[in-house]
Amino acid sequence: MTAEIISGTAMRATILAELHDEVTTIRSRYGCVPGLVTILVGNNPASVSYVSLKIKTADSLGFHEIQDNQPEDITEAELLALINRYNNDPSIHGILVQLPLPRHIDATKVLYAISPEKDVDGFHPVNLGRLLIGGKAVNFLPCTPAGIQELIVRSGTETSGAEVVVVGRSNIVGKPIAVMMGQKGRGGNATVTLVHTGSRDLGAHCRRADILIVAAGVPGLVKPDWIKPGSTVIDVGVNRVGFNEDTSKPILSGDVDFEAARQVAGKITPVPGGVGPMTITMLMKNTIRSAWMHLRP
Repeated sequence: MTAEIISGTAMRATILAELHDEVTTIRSRYGCVPGLVTILVGNNPASVSYVSLKIKTADSLGFHEIQDNQPEDITEAELLALINRYNNDPSIHGILVQLPLPRHIDATKVLYAISPEKDVDGFHPVNLGRLLIGGKAVNFLPCTPAGIQELIVRSGTETSGAEVVVVGRSNIVGKPIAVMMGQKGRGGNATVTLVHTGSRDLGAHCRRADILIVAAGVPGLVKPDWIKPGSTVIDVGVNRVGFNEDTSKPILSGDVDFEAARQVAGKITPVPGGVGPMTITMLMKNTIRSAWMHLRP
């Protein structure tokens, strides 16, 4: 019996419908809509494509959306001044600076310049600190980890008391989702193990997992004999392993050997179509949350 596929694409559609209703409520109650600005420096093709998806999604929800394109040679001081302007703009509830930035700009300084109250990516150290505290202290969950948690909860996977193993310790995915799964409340109360390149016998850790979250950036790292039968497997990896000349699109692979793993797991996310569609969705959710916070402090 093969694993149930957890479709991020289908779940995205459901959540966006819920968010659209929230935007309608905000408009009718306050006479305004959530405001999101995306700042793109230069014209990196991957960044342009990703920002376009964000803009399209924001527009579909009825946001006040600003695409602020800046030249490659913008100075760091000019970019910081631009961010400060949006920090003080009451019509803007979320500020997103698309990475990577040109080498002459300190990305950390730029991300830290965004007001924590408008940091809808959830990367500011203040918001990461709030995440660690948990509960009512949390303003914004980082988007990809938030998407992972939604996939787990909405797929009907029980987290309370579950053994969760997270493979990868990045600040963007691994560390935040490990904290989130161990917190009290919805999608939490799990016993979490965080493993990485310095861990001994990765396979032994993975085989204990009721929920296995893999964000290592290594194509096909997790083999079927690393997977506990019937477990839920969330594959965060998006690795380009080739190019399809017929479709003119890259060939993508996750961190899990999908075809083999689905013969063992109970539930599994595909790549593409799993975690990916949820990240932008959670960005929209954070922007709406920011609007609520600013409109009814």
